[in-house]
Amino acid sequence: MTIHILTDSTSDLGAEIRQEFGVEAIPLTVTIDGQAYLDEIEIDQDKLFDLVAQTGVLPKTAAPSLGEFQKFFDRQGESIFIGISSRLSATLQNAMLAAEGMTSGRVRVIDSLNLSTGIGLLVLRASELRDAGRSAAEIEQDIVACVPKVRTSFVIDRMDYLYKGGRCNALQAIAGSVLKIHPIIEVQPDGTLGVKSKARGIRQKGLQAMLDDFAAHLNELDGHRVFVTHTACPEDAAFLKDEIIRLAAPDDVRITRAGSVISSHCGPGTIGILYMVK
Repeated sequence: MTIHILTDSTSDLGAEIRQEFGVEAIPLTVTIDGQAYLDEIEIDQDKLFDLVAQTGVLPKTAAPSLGEFQKFFDRQGESIFIGISSRLSATLQNAMLAAEGMTSGRVRVIDSLNLSTGIGLLVLRASELRDAGRSAAEIEQDIVACVPKVRTSFVIDRMDYLYKGGRCNALQAIAGSVLKIHPIIEVQPDGTLGVKSKARGIRQKGLQAMLDDFAAHLNELDGHRVFVTHTACPEDAAFLKDEIIRLAAPDDVRITRAGSVISSHCGPGTIGILYMVK
């Protein structure tokens, strides 16, 4: 029986990687200045940042509706959906409601407790397990066990997006900009976001702090795959990729660009290292 590996657009894998691994994604919606756009289909991070610069307003993001999920799940065979953390979006809740209305057992919904290519790591693992001949039940069991093994951290370059998105107050935003503070955000075990540390001074210090933390975990690194995901800073992404290869030589190091939903909340110049531990 065919097994479909499904995700949402916040997994930030991009169309080429999804096609390579036989994965499909349902888009979230970004609304700005009264106009709604489907993530990755009708808007990307470049268009998003241009619109924010023009309007001065941060977009609103929304999960796919129950009806959209019902259409997305309506396919032959079995499906495994791995979505953005239930603590960060209503996406997973709507997916679960839609799955409950399908034929029993046809759609298995997994909470990644993560975002961006932290989801992507699980999605590609599921794809590889499927291609290795594992059953849907075996894939689900493996991926659920891997959820706590994903490590996601990223450095924020600009405080204004955090402020506009309600992630910090005006005083913190002003102080952060004046003092050149670059917060390093990590995904917590419960699927929420927290400040891991704060790099002060030039941006390079934030990048180095992430690399130092990565190096400190080499003894437990799952060397199969590492992602570097960014918003509008390809040079920094190339630097991090080269350093990761030098430090750990993983089997696969990939650079991806964040979609418009993730970009809406973190702004330009954000970059992260995402990997799994054993």
